[in-house]
Amino acid sequence: MNFMWLDLSLMIVFVIGVAIFLITRKKNLKREGLLYLYRSEWGIKLIDKIGKKHKRLLKILSHISVWLGYVLMIVMLWLVGRIIWIYLFNADIVQAIKIPPITPLIPYLPQIFNLDFLPPFYFIYWIIIIAIIAISHEFFHGIFAAFNKIKIKKTGFGFFPFFLPIFLAAFVEPDEKQMQSKSNFAQRTVLSAGTFANILTAIIGLFLVAGFFALSFAPTGIIFDDYAYNIAETSEITMINNISLQNPTYEEISSLINLTGENEIIIDNEIYYSLRGSSADGKYVALYYDSPAINAEIYGPIIRINNQEVSSLEEFSQELNKYSVGQEITISTEINKQEIDYQIILQEKPGEPNSPWIGISFFQQSTGVMAKIFLATSFYKDSHTFYSEKYQGAQFIYDLLWWLVLISFSVALVNMLPMGIFDGGRFFYLSILKLTRSEKIAKVSFKFMTYLLLFVVVLVMFYWAKSFF
Repeated sequence: MNFMWLDLSLMIVFVIGVAIFLITRKKNLKREGLLYLYRSEWGIKLIDKIGKKHKRLLKILSHISVWLGYVLMIVMLWLVGRIIWIYLFNADIVQAIKIPPITPLIPYLPQIFNLDFLPPFYFIYWIIIIAIIAISHEFFHGIFAAFNKIKIKKTGFGFFPFFLPIFLAAFVEPDEKQMQSKSNFAQRTVLSAGTFANILTAIIGLFLVAGFFALSFAPTGIIFDDYAYNIAETSEITMINNISLQNPTYEEISSLINLTGENEIIIDNEIYYSLRGSSADGKYVALYYDSPAINAEIYGPIIRINNQEVSSLEEFSQELNKYSVGQEITISTEINKQEIDYQIILQEKPGEPNSPWIGISFFQQSTGVMAKIFLATSFYKDSHTFYSEKYQGAQFIYDLLWWLVLISFSVALVNMLPMGIFDGGRFFYLSILKLTRSEKIAKVSFKFMTYLLLFVVVLVMFYWAKSFF
């Protein structure tokens, strides 16, 4: 049975169960805005106990939480700036993006938008992760409220009422009068505590991911990024499909390739397979070599050369060098646990006489900020290595933990946006109030940031929609 159908069945059972629960407990249910809130007193005694017992530790964590809030707010504003830049000045990237820039976190999101670079996101993942993130987030709000002697009136859960009664959020309801009577720093501590919990969840989750991966996966192949290619000046191309050229422009060569439908490009008697791309000004082109790999259309992680397994780039290189130029070998790849064999004849590597070569390339890791973050969170994996699960079901658990880390970190960032609907909104207001000691300036700054970010949301959604026309 396909797991998706089992997962959908679980979602239906869950929705029915929640509906019955809410119907039988109507007295605790109240509509507020877009949500129905189920109020209770679950966890209040535990929150008060922790908040009042560990005062020395919580005092230290208060400062960490507040400064972490500022760091996340700055990072999120930088990301917003990057998103605006991309949507305004990189139309090609926007057209390639299938998912709307503002999209709610829903089950099957990667499957709906065909995001192959993301693992599947099942309903069972969604409900477990939402529960962990929401409960820990609100629990920390409550603990730091108790630490600052702010009474917790109620706790509970929020449900979206219009279509399906699915749990969306948890909440801790402090006494607002007591909250506003506390110091500026105390209020910022309580507001940033939820985000602090999300970051702790992400860090713990990351180590769980690393530990589980080490125990449950083993290297079984290598992953190449592309077929081998070369960068050359457009004007150096001397022939395309038996048509001689002198100092051609990019428009001329792309037109010839499109007209003939063939792919043979010659520079100084060296044959290239096809055009890969060009620089923005068209002065330089990337050309695929006429290599064994591209001719055989090798696809997927390489797991063997002949009968010898290769599990790293070093092993692959050592095994390939055992053969000579002109020899026929079998390259085996794996796609969806199915092996595919390719018979190829080794060629001489360009610029390296007598070196055997199949014509694949491995990209160097990017040096950008986001690339560095990605590398830091993937420290437990070797670059360009393909891993297989040792035990059945390992990939399912690994994907769950991976999503937990990603969503925890994302929620922490978004929650610190300085706009009204997030904790970051009032956190920003209190920060401006502390700096200026002017309530008027703080309120104006808060409204300005809220409306500015709402305008950004509308702007990027407009440019995303415009990319379809």
